[in-house]
This record gives sequence, C-alpha cells and structure tokens, in this order.
Amino acid sequence: MKLFDRLFRDAPLATRGEITPKLGFLLTVLLAIVWLIPFLWMVVATLRPASDGINAMAELMPSLKPTLDNVRDAWEIGDFPRYTINTTIICAGILLVQFVTITLAGFAFARLAFVGKTLIFYLFLMQLMLVPVLLIVPNLSLVAQLGLYDTLTGVMMPFFASAFGTFLMRQAFEAIPTELEDAALIDGASLLQRIRHIYVPLSMPSFSAFAIISVTSHWNDFLWPLMVINSPDKRPLTVGLSVFTKTAEGTQAWGTIAAGTLMVIGPLLVTFLIFQKRFISSFVTSGIK
Repeated sequence: MKLFDRLFRDAPLATRGEITPKLGFLLTVLLAIVWLIPFLWMVVATLRPASDGINAMAELMPSLKPTLDNVRDAWEIGDFPRYTINTTIICAGILLVQFVTITLAGFAFARLAFVGKTLIFYLFLMQLMLVPVLLIVPNLSLVAQLGLYDTLTGVMMPFFASAFGTFLMRQAFEAIPTELEDAALIDGASLLQRIRHIYVPLSMPSFSAFAIISVTSHWNDFLWPLMVINSPDKRPLTVGLSVFTKTAEGTQAWGTIAAGTLMVIGPLLVTFLIFQKRFISSFVTSGIK
C-alpha cells in the first residue's frame, strides 16, 4: 500500500487524472458485484429444480434444467395473491394521503409566513431522528383505542404524515419562482388553485422520488404490520413470507423460499429500474445533496 501511494504521489498530474476515474469505476463495479450476489443466488435457487438436492442450492451456477415449479408452489402454498393485494392497498392508501399532507405542509413552510415557522419546521424534522421502534407502543395503543386494531387502516394511519416528505416538498416549492404565483394571484386564483396548477405540476419529479421512497419503505415494513395484524387474510407480503418460511413446506424447500422472496422484492426492483433517472434528478432539482 505504501509503494502504491508513493507511485501515485510521484505520478504526473495527467496520469493521476487518468488513474482516479479508473479506480473509481473499478471500485463501483466491485461493489455492484458484491451487492448483486444475493440476488443472483435468489434467482438461481428459484429456477433450480428440487431434484438437484439441498447441497446444490448453495451454488451460484445455474441449473442445466431450469424450472418455474418453485414459483408456482410458492404462489399456491403461501397465498401470495392475497398478500400482494393487501400490501398494494397499504402502500397506495398511505401514499395517497401523504401526497395531500406533504403538499400542504411543504407549501406552508415554503411560502406562507406565520409566527414561529422556522422553529415549528425544525421541531417537525425532529421526527426523522426518532427510531420507529420507539413509537410502536404509543401508536399501537392509539390504534386500539380508535378501534382500528387488526385492520389495514390501522397499519396505514401512523404514516399519513411524513417529515421527510414535507422537507422534500418544501425544498421543491422554494425552487419555484414566486413570479408564477404572483401572476396567478393577479388572475384571481385561490390558494388551493395556485398549489394545484403551479406548484404541484412543477414538482412532479419530487413527488415521483417520494413515491418510490414511501412505497419501498412500507412495502418492506415488517414489524409494525406484525404487531397490528392478526387475521391471516389481512397479512401483507412481509408478514406472509415470514409465516410461509416457517411452514413445513417452506422449511424443506429453499427454492420455494427463494421464489417467495423474489416475488416480494421483484416489483420494487422493477419500479426502481424504470424510474431511477427521475428519482435521482428529483433530488438534484430540489437541492438535496
């Protein structure tokens, strides 16, 4: 390592400029390979027939006779269709309400003037420093008092407001020129009309980025739905997958477990690959580094 540092230090500036991007690219490729290994194994195990034996499941080399039997078995045994519907309802319900709350709160902190706005905003952001586990007991008590225990609404309710979403939309709204709002105000547009026709359309990249973050977070959430849901027909994918892996069929079939896991994370991977450019550009336009 010392020899490498000496050679790199004594190298001409032109050579340094050529080496640094190459090292960065090589490091990125290595990290990507390490990150992809679990996913590659999951795909290989999903397509590997049970006849190859348990020992073969640890191999990364694909089977010569790939099959979709594991996917079919996981879909039928684990009741993944119902789990998928429940998870979709939870994520969509949370996101729709969050769009309303973060839009109004973000506009208030970005454009409205009221006493203590900065202090209230910082207090609002303190939610980001709270570990979600600390809020399980008070949230569970509130859900039970409202009669929402063992319901999908009870799973959704604590997440209707988002401190990160409010911060993101505040940054996006502040980047919009005030002259546009002044022109709409002269034309007689109300407050809600200005938000709807000016701020929301111009902030769609930020909404898209927040949607990806929100859906990913709640799609993968396990502990809170586990505490709220008792009925088997109301389980989301994460809780359903946990129960599935503990059944007699799941504990003896690694290929079936891998297939079930792939069905849980597959939609998120596809969604991120489709919207990754918009996801990255939204943070650039909103000024978040």
